Amino acid sequence: MGRLRWPLWTLWAAFLLLGCPGSSSHYFHNFYIGVSEPGQGLPQFIAVSYVDDQPITHYDSDTQRKVPVMPWMRKVEKDDAQYWDRGTEALRGWEQAFQVNLVTLGNRYNQSNGFHSLQVMYGCEVGPEGRKGGYLQHGYDGRDFLSLDKETLTWTAADAGAQVTKRKWERDRAFTQYTKAYLEEECVEWLKKYLDYGKEALQRTEPPVVKVTHQVDADDMETLFCQAHGFYPKEIDANWRKDGKVWVEDTFRGVVAPNSDGTYHALLGVKIDPKDRDRYRCHVEHDGLKKPLKVAWEEPAAKIALILGCVLGAIVLIASGIAGIMLYRKWQAGYKEAPTSDRGSDNSSQGSNPAV
Repeated sequence: MGRLRWPLWTLWAAFLLLGCPGSSSHYFHNFYIGVSEPGQGLPQFIAVSYVDDQPITHYDSDTQRKVPVMPWMRKVEKDDAQYWDRGTEALRGWEQAFQVNLVTLGNRYNQSNGFHSLQVMYGCEVGPEGRKGGYLQHGYDGRDFLSLDKETLTWTAADAGAQVTKRKWERDRAFTQYTKAYLEEECVEWLKKYLDYGKEALQRTEPPVVKVTHQVDADDMETLFCQAHGFYPKEIDANWRKDGKVWVEDTFRGVVAPNSDGTYHALLGVKIDPKDRDRYRCHVEHDGLKKPLKVAWEEPAAKIALILGCVLGAIVLIASGIAGIMLYRKWQAGYKEAPTSDRGSDNSSQGSNPAV
């Protein structure tokens, strides 16, 4: 089992669950991981909580303390003085359970000593019109292990080893019902509290700046790139439209990625025939915009400036040439009017010490 497998699983799930384009949802995520062989820079247990894309709390087995990550999380102490102590105690319990479970799973899968990891992800969301949702997933060694189906109150097992746990947990109906209630009710209430504590950061809106560039391709086609940047929240709806209708043929889009200032950027491309360029528009909708943006490719200002520079340069060259001709003619006229004695002096000095 490679040491890099668990982060890939975690990142994949985080990307899947961090929202959908065009929504106005908010999310509360919790990521826990325990390892059998801690090392330098990797504690035996780590727990991190997020609201939307911002980490809000952190705990690990080295510090043995749940602490705030975002400054605004200190506001929770005004409403709940025991919040950090109670959270620390709960996570120490999770840490101990992870250590026991890692031994159990190692024996169940007949694994010898080595690096193994156990992951748990759970959380909830609140969406437009009061929509609520929640999830709980377990992973082992970077692969799916168990996940909760809240509708049927059953557990989905990924393999034979997980089937053992599935049967055990489904016999404990009260545990499964409590988990469902937590995800749909208590988790949502905490999310709403966190959104209120961090509303300046989490509930702000910053509109995207959108521009369209183009690239000439080797096959006599070209690609238009729609770049949106500097927007928050993360959710954005962008598409290409041809003659006003959504166009999906030969289009591609990159992931919505964070900027260093906490905003986001996104990229959307389409391959086109150059003669149809004026028929395409990048259509962008975002909570920070009063109305959708419809952006077309325009001749870059730099290119216009270059053309103007070339024209001005040509004018300067022509003017310099005319001035040079005039000076040369004036010099010629002056040379012809020089005294004969000067020309004789020049001849007498030839071959000895020429005049400067």
